[in-house]
Amino acid sequence: MKKFFILSFLVLLSVASVAQAPDEDQLGAWYMYFFNKRFSESSFGIQGDFQYRAWNAGSDMEQLLLRSGATYRPKNTDVLFTLGYAYVSTGAFGENDATTTESRIYQEMLLPQKVGNRFFFTHRFRYEQRWMEDLDFRTRFRYNLFLNVALNNTQLTAKTIYLALYNEIFINGQRSIGNGLTVDYFDRNRTYLGVGYGLTTKLRVQAGWMKQTTASWGKGQMQVSLHHNF
Repeated sequence: MKKFFILSFLVLLSVASVAQAPDEDQLGAWYMYFFNKRFSESSFGIQGDFQYRAWNAGSDMEQLLLRSGATYRPKNTDVLFTLGYAYVSTGAFGENDATTTESRIYQEMLLPQKVGNRFFFTHRFRYEQRWMEDLDFRTRFRYNLFLNVALNNTQLTAKTIYLALYNEIFINGQRSIGNGLTVDYFDRNRTYLGVGYGLTTKLRVQAGWMKQTTASWGKGQMQVSLHHNF
């Protein structure tokens, strides 16, 4: 009888775990606002982004991310350095309303590159220091290659239609994360394809689809984003 109860408990635990796994066939949605401000006649500025991410179209929160930092652009270059902070609240998949919080400090370098008349590349290197609820301090390395392809213009200005693509890979700095838990060095990969439109010279809107692949699951996400330089 004792063995029966133990076996039943393990089966129920397994079913519960499966029930909480993300539905890989369900399209999620990310709604994002990015901003960048360069102070007049200065090498310094600010940048950041506010994001609401959902496991579904919007009611089942995956993450709320609030991120901002101070930027520095050396004179006579296009390279942009950032030191910033991010607050992240992550929700569980499904009807579970539990959330966990995370604080991050990050350092970033953006390196833009134009190829030909219409291909705008940006290399982004980011290093994160992460304090996650009930887990050990950990770090993560990220590299993102962005490509915007202007279709009806040679600059990303007002009334320009463009293709937007990127691929970003995440690598964990540690495997042990506390409480006897471990993760792979490979954290996740994101591949995105979308289309954008220049509303003004300083404001662009984008919409597209992103596939996020982790060590244990992969899921498609719809993305809608507003990009603001002011």
